[in-house]
Amino acid sequence: MTQEVLYRKYRPQKFSEVVGQDHVIDVLQAALKNGGTAHAYLFAGSRGTGKTSVARIFAREIGTSQNDLYEIDAASNRGIDDIRAIREAVNAQPFESPYKVYIIDEVHMLTKEAFNALLKTLEEPPKHAIFILATTELDKLPETIISRCQVFTFKKPTQKILKDVVLKTAKAEGFILEPAAAELIALLGDGSFRDAMGTLQKVVGGLEGGKSGAGSVAGKKVSLEDVATITGSPRGAMVNDFVTALAKKDIGLGLRALQQAVEANVDMKVYITMVLERVRAVLLLRMAPNFVATLKGELSETDFVFAENLSKDATSSIAGATIVALLDAQQQMGYATIAQLPLELALIKLVGQNT
Repeated sequence: MTQEVLYRKYRPQKFSEVVGQDHVIDVLQAALKNGGTAHAYLFAGSRGTGKTSVARIFAREIGTSQNDLYEIDAASNRGIDDIRAIREAVNAQPFESPYKVYIIDEVHMLTKEAFNALLKTLEEPPKHAIFILATTELDKLPETIISRCQVFTFKKPTQKILKDVVLKTAKAEGFILEPAAAELIALLGDGSFRDAMGTLQKVVGGLEGGKSGAGSVAGKKVSLEDVATITGSPRGAMVNDFVTALAKKDIGLGLRALQQAVEANVDMKVYITMVLERVRAVLLLRMAPNFVATLKGELSETDFVFAENLSKDATSSIAGATIVALLDAQQQMGYATIAQLPLELALIKLVGQNT
């Protein structure tokens, strides 16, 4: 199985199946009901939030068949000649539908000349043509393009939404995920349905390949340990010990936790993401008690209790500067020759042991 198999298999096929984007779906459905379809839409949001899926559903809802639906990847078709080809083709009548729909993905990748050519089409489109532009980087689009579109911003799904989708998909595939296992997959999804499904795909493939023990495969049950082993994620204790070290200014505890993660062949990028999640939770619980319900939905019960207890500890050294130092370390990991070095340096700095 390829990494995108589950994502494609369970891609929403109608508006009622789209989750986490009610603010977009409600407006689009109201427009369809009232006959207020626009000629140009702009879907903006981070990767894997459902922009292309919603565009396809919208095309079907207005009666566009597959023969009259055109999907263009602007990352590989970004020049003026590519847009000129669209301009020439757009005037032709649809084959069998009331509308021709053009979905241009990663539209921010177009060249300046291509944007200028596209602008002319958006200004005076044929009545039978509808454009749906999708982008992960709205700030890179010319204002002239944005102003001629109805703009919809897609939200990152919460960890709870991703967890529910992962649990539902796994069940449909015949696997039973422990809640903590689904929570870890959701965390690794990093606000992307596609990435969460990709991680689930990796876990399922690992189980079917016998990588995590015959018992797990035979019962089709997926434990937190299965997910951690297959994805190279750290055990919770390794993460919590490091956070405790930051709170207590215990450099020895922090270095031991890091060394355990290294010896377990943990991906340091995943490790620091989980550390950041815990530290963020501690700060929010301390400074914004109204976030309790939200954080309960994002963390496992054990991790929530850990963060809550640390947030009430008056001697804790965790503060905003902790987050800043960890974010700097996360950025430095991209080019560090020793993967754990940025975290070691952040630890030393934060506990006041730097010389």
